[in-house]
This record gives sequence, structure tokens and C-alpha cells, in this order.
Amino acid sequence: MYPQIFHIGRFFLPTYGLLVASGVLLGLWISVRNSARQGIDPEQAWNLGIVVVLCGIIGSKALYVIYDWNSYPHWTDIFSISTLQAGGVFSGGLIAALVAAAWYIRRNHMPALATCDAFAPGLAMGHAIGRLGCFAAGCCYGKPTHHFWGVTFTNPLASQLVGTPLNEALEPTQLFESAVELSIFLLLTWMFKRKKFDGQIFGAYLFLYGIARFFLEFLRDDPGRGSVFGGAISGTQLIAIGLVLAGGLIWYLRPAPRVAMATAR
Repeated sequence: MYPQIFHIGRFFLPTYGLLVASGVLLGLWISVRNSARQGIDPEQAWNLGIVVVLCGIIGSKALYVIYDWNSYPHWTDIFSISTLQAGGVFSGGLIAALVAAAWYIRRNHMPALATCDAFAPGLAMGHAIGRLGCFAAGCCYGKPTHHFWGVTFTNPLASQLVGTPLNEALEPTQLFESAVELSIFLLLTWMFKRKKFDGQIFGAYLFLYGIARFFLEFLRDDPGRGSVFGGAISGTQLIAIGLVLAGGLIWYLRPAPRVAMATAR
């Protein structure tokens, strides 16, 4: 809808980049604040956040390239400007971020589940703002629709950079996901203040986001998400199922409630 904030000569400020950066910074601030409330060193939380963000960017790009591998005639094309401007697959970024977080937490002897609980609301908020960037850039677009909420992209830059169909009403999947992530953030923040066991907030995030992403995928129409089981579902939906199972497993294996543990002592 509005790919660039302003343009001066060859320099331009992309709306997508500005909103994603804003989401990252706000998400990190929320995560560090939550970490301090749980007795986690804020400096370690900031360092963890930076590691997670960098690895998340790499992971999202890597999965995007893997899913869309056939569109690259030569392997060096994956380092082209068009690839850098094409965004990425959030699920790939999430997996890479989780792996990086596990490594950093283990190396620095941080409480694993408590740390993940502190970062989960911030991750949801950062993602909610980032999806507004997707909407502004025209990427992650939905299927054609006749519903009254359909949105029509008209800016040629959206088509040039990410292949967005122009002058055709599409499902506003970016706004749907942003709204879902904002709702998840509000719920997780409410739960965080009433937390009963470590892993409760993080498990809820994985479960809720996995369900939401699985069904939102049916409305997406942009390339680069892969397909499995003969095209029955996308690769992103398979990852979403894994997130739901992981979140459910964390809750199933949860430690005894803190009140009960205190009573037992």
C-alpha cells in the first residue's frame, strides 16, 4: 500500500524496514523488561535478544530460499538485491531463533523456560508490527476475494519488488495476522502476571500462533512457503503443526504449580 516512506535520489526509506525495525526494538524492550521481573540479568537478556534477532533474519531468508529454490538459475542469485528485498518466511526465522536461544541460554546458564516466557510476549508484539510492514510493502499477500474487506494494491513498486498482484481485491492476510499476534500479545501479557509455572507463557505462544498460522495459510497466495504431502499443505503449515505440538507438550510436561511446590516444602 505504501512501500516507501520517502525517496530522495537513489536513497529511500522502506516502510517495511522501518516497521520491522520498530517491532524488533519494541519487542526487545518488552522482553528485557519481563526478564528483569523474573530475576534474569537484563544485560544477558539484551544480548540474547540481539543473537535471536540476527539468527531469526538469517533463518527466515534461508527457508525462503529453500522453498523457492527452483526460481534461482544459479546459486549466486540468492545473494541478489531482489532476494534481500523479498522478505522471508517467519517460521524459518522462528526455528533459527529458537535454536540460537537454546544455545545462548545453555552457554550462559540462564533459566530456559523462564527466559522463553519473558520473550514470548515481546515476540508476538514485534511480529504484529512487522506484519504491518508486510502490508505496506505488499508482500505476504492473500488470495483474490470478493469480500468487503478485500484490499487492492496499486503501487507498481509492490509488484516489482515482491510480485504483488495489482488492481485486484485480495485477502488482507497481513492485517489478519497482525491482529492475531496483537491479541496473542495481550493474552500472554495477562497470563504473565498470573504465571503459575515456567514454560506456561512460551507454550501458550507456540500453541496459539501455530493454530493461527495453520489456518491463515489457507488464505495466503504468495510464493515461497513450499508444499508437502503432494501439495496437501504448505511447508509452513507443517511447521505450524510442529509448533502446536511443542506448545502442548510444554504444558503437558509442566512442573508442579509453584504454590503446590511451596506447600510441599
